[in-house]
Amino acid sequence: MPKPSRRSRTALAALAAAVLGVAGCDAVGGDSPAPSGTQAQKAKPSPKPTPLWDTSPDSIAAVGDSITRGFDACSVLADCPEVSWATGSSADVDSLAVRLLGKTKAAQHSWNYAVTGARMADLPGQMARAATRKPGLVAVMVGANDACRATTAAMTSVADFRSDFEDALSTLRKGAPKAQVFVASVPDLKRLWSQGRTNPMGKQVWKLGICPSMLGDAEALDAAATERRDTVQKRVEDYNEVLEEVCAKDRRCRFDGGAVYEYRFGTGQLSQWDWFHPSVNGQARLAEIAYRTVTGKKA
Repeated sequence: MPKPSRRSRTALAALAAAVLGVAGCDAVGGDSPAPSGTQAQKAKPSPKPTPLWDTSPDSIAAVGDSITRGFDACSVLADCPEVSWATGSSADVDSLAVRLLGKTKAAQHSWNYAVTGARMADLPGQMARAATRKPGLVAVMVGANDACRATTAAMTSVADFRSDFEDALSTLRKGAPKAQVFVASVPDLKRLWSQGRTNPMGKQVWKLGICPSMLGDAEALDAAATERRDTVQKRVEDYNEVLEEVCAKDRRCRFDGGAVYEYRFGTGQLSQWDWFHPSVNGQARLAEIAYRTVTGKKA
């Protein structure tokens, strides 16, 4: 093969340089243009998405029943909202609001719309009132009164319980679409009966009509009484399944995973007046459970 001339070698060198340039092999630097396309995406990190759940909400509204009103925690047959697990100001409880907001801010940015005797059917109305505040978090504890009826036949059906809870969340979303929701499970009513049934004062107060489906004829242990209490217990468990399932469909809702239901309330956590509702100590335990759920990492 003949040896290439100087002119041929020069032409080949120019062609090679052009090919290398088209292939993008030269380094970027100086006045070279910045990367584009896929290279640009690699060079510039994507911003982190804003988390849906804020463990430090700036305000709290509470909805529910007598437990959230601190009923029978301070005196017989009376509300005591200052010891409420959700929004109370008592240092003995260290409520969810105080733990999250601090005492001063909690006094101005927490609201308690719970009503003693309320059932799930009342929750949409409470949610509507809570939504007007545009709260960062709504704390929910309701369902005990749906099971605590005059008879087991009078208990709220599971279907109605579900429908009303869905309605309540929908109502909140219309008025406060970004509000977070903490949902506490319904307590283990049968355990509360077992803890208080030997106390003379408690049994006398129970006769006034506190949760008759579970607490009526407190000392009776016959088959009919046992079946009645088991029926109530099963309904509470069904309610908790509903709370978990409906909450799971809302990206800004957290259920306590059954923590309140599973908590082994003893006599120290029960009201000395009715041996059924939480005492001040019991309210503090509820606040602990709520705080762990609100501030914990989602599983």
